[in-house]
Amino acid sequence: MRCVTALFVTTAMAVAAPAFAAEAPADEAAPAPADASAGAEIVVFGAGQTRQVQEISNADLTLLAAGTSPLKAIEKLPSVNFQSADPFGNYEWSTRITIRGFNQNQLGFTLDGIPLGDMTYGNVNGLHISRAITSENIGVTRVSQGSGSIDTQSTNNLGGTLEFESIDPARVLGVDGNVTYGSSNTVRVFGRVGLGTADGLRAFASVQYQNLDKWKGDGQQRTLMANAKVVAPLGDATVDAYLSYSDRAEQDYQDLSLGMIKRLGYDWDNFGPSQYALAVQVADIGANRGDSGTTPLNPTAGTVYPAPIQTLDDAYYDASGLRRDWLGAVGLTAPAGDKVTFKFKTYYHHNSGQGTWGTPYVNSPTGVPMAVRTTEYTIDRAGMFGSVNLDLGANQVAIGAWYENNNFEQARRFYAYESRTNPGRNHLDFMRNPFFTQWDIKYNTATVQYYVEDQITLGDAHINLGWKGFQVNNNANPLVLGDRTIGRLSARDWFQPHVGVNYKFGRGLEAFAGFTSVTRAFVSSATTGPFSSTQAGFDAIKGKLKPEQSDTYEGGLRYNTGVVNAVLAGYYVDFRNRLLTIPTSVGIVGAANALQNVGSVRAVGIEAALDVKLPMGFGAFASYSYNDTTYRDDITDAKGNFFATKGKTVVDAPKHLLRGEISYDSDGFFGRISANYMSKRYFTYLNDQEVPARTLIDASLGYRFNVGWRKPVELQVNATNLFDKRYVATIGSNGFGFSGDNQTLLAGAPRQVFVTLKTAF
Repeated sequence: MRCVTALFVTTAMAVAAPAFAAEAPADEAAPAPADASAGAEIVVFGAGQTRQVQEISNADLTLLAAGTSPLKAIEKLPSVNFQSADPFGNYEWSTRITIRGFNQNQLGFTLDGIPLGDMTYGNVNGLHISRAITSENIGVTRVSQGSGSIDTQSTNNLGGTLEFESIDPARVLGVDGNVTYGSSNTVRVFGRVGLGTADGLRAFASVQYQNLDKWKGDGQQRTLMANAKVVAPLGDATVDAYLSYSDRAEQDYQDLSLGMIKRLGYDWDNFGPSQYALAVQVADIGANRGDSGTTPLNPTAGTVYPAPIQTLDDAYYDASGLRRDWLGAVGLTAPAGDKVTFKFKTYYHHNSGQGTWGTPYVNSPTGVPMAVRTTEYTIDRAGMFGSVNLDLGANQVAIGAWYENNNFEQARRFYAYESRTNPGRNHLDFMRNPFFTQWDIKYNTATVQYYVEDQITLGDAHINLGWKGFQVNNNANPLVLGDRTIGRLSARDWFQPHVGVNYKFGRGLEAFAGFTSVTRAFVSSATTGPFSSTQAGFDAIKGKLKPEQSDTYEGGLRYNTGVVNAVLAGYYVDFRNRLLTIPTSVGIVGAANALQNVGSVRAVGIEAALDVKLPMGFGAFASYSYNDTTYRDDITDAKGNFFATKGKTVVDAPKHLLRGEISYDSDGFFGRISANYMSKRYFTYLNDQEVPARTLIDASLGYRFNVGWRKPVELQVNATNLFDKRYVATIGSNGFGFSGDNQTLLAGAPRQVFVTLKTAF
């Protein structure tokens, strides 16, 4: 490994320098390049936009290890904080993204306009981007650090918006494939076939399989995914269709606390399948000590945990996340004369999922002092959205609407292990035949949203005026009620204004400023939001519960010459009616939450980015963000406990983010080395617990062999965490508490190295 590190340090530079796009029409995305591998621009910094927005192209994703999440690609952009416990950024229990202090469930996510919900683990209204499309098929990832475009299909984007666009089949006609092997016995295979003509009927279909061992402990993480897309011109109109299938199974890493890291180390993990006997022994001891609250089944096991274990929660027997998804959509874009364009798309998503945990807090009826505890998910949602766009010369008017009906069922069940010597169950398989259902709730969420927008051009000035509004109705109906909540909630805000202006001074210099007001709807779930409370708690708050709201003010300067390109922006955010969900037990117990509105948050910050194209194929990119996000109110909970949170920094909101890249690209060699600095992060509301700052170095190095095929054959080596830094990646995996250490941290992956061979013909 020392030789690998030395090689990267001395030779790694990146593919052609990131470059800002030539000016696109105001508040329209610059189109993706025809060939993302041939001198394509990698980063686009929204020239002409009235808000802070950037794009990452497919060319940037190709420089990362094959299969890497697009969320990891955007972490270099201003104010984006992305964390994951795996090197690819795909492990869903651990993936977290915050922007300007807003956490993941306060951001909006779409794929080709299709809403992905809030992309949190156990997503109740969508799915994670890594299950919706494979990374090779993503053409553009667009990040709005403010509340995003007014036409986004989202009712939770208080903070930023991430819009993913699939690649046009015209860009991938032919056969593409790649094979990856690397650390943790990683094996990944991707293949794609593109058929048709560039301006006629065209389509692609792809398959991707990945399997790897966990980088610590005992277990695997694997994915099978298939994507297909068709684009069919019909006269002046265009029909497009997309279909995706994903089957993902991930064995989990153990959640840690600072105390556990100090006592057990970063490499401590759950008991894996090969440690079943030890897990049974620990569970027996926990019962004998009274730690689990269960009936002791083996008093002879004693009451002393085997070293180095000191508590029942130090390790559990295995855990996993299982998800199967179908996602399909059909869209139509049709002009009506020269001045009017109609756009319409309908979509359907089905999900089946289980999150499993081997819990020592429940005995199996087979005499095993543990049981499999699951949270189970079924989503059936269908929707449609569309717009009418009018070209009135200086005015570009758009009127659009979105409707979705989401049927979501969530259940908590327990399954028996076979015997004390044989578990009889594999946590990578869906569980069947439960012996107990604790609760089972069916939810229906109906969403209606509309928007009106007018983009006005007055010489060098561009003004964007508009508003959106929605009503979201939530209903919870019990199949097995247990300790969860039933009832109805509704969030309604028919006027959420968006105002922006852009002025071009000439010679590549422009200024922009904007204001956005957004309301977040309630979610329907037994594990988060209002319905995760007890019935008594829900009944007490439902009449006075307010939806969260934010007002965002931002402005800045852009400078684009094609050689030196830069952006400098500032923002102020007023976030009101903050809804606080407070866990009342360790995560594996899964007790009902406490919940209430707790006041406001203020965020103030600056964002800067600089991109320079240097001679001889070299380039440099850097970004810096300063974010001061603080609670504006103290909290008194329902029990009368007082917490002095006013003036404290918001959890998981680092004040300083600094990123830099040096790149190189020639006809043969290409490479990149990047640095990522993040300041300390708090994981308690009173700021008495924190994880320290860290700097991570990633690198890529490759060579292209021209063998006369459609594209050169590429051999690429990627190293993540090049200097093998030990650090905490994810915080808040089991929520945040007011004070004290908490088992809610996940260790970041050590250095991992991957080799990929890419072909295209």
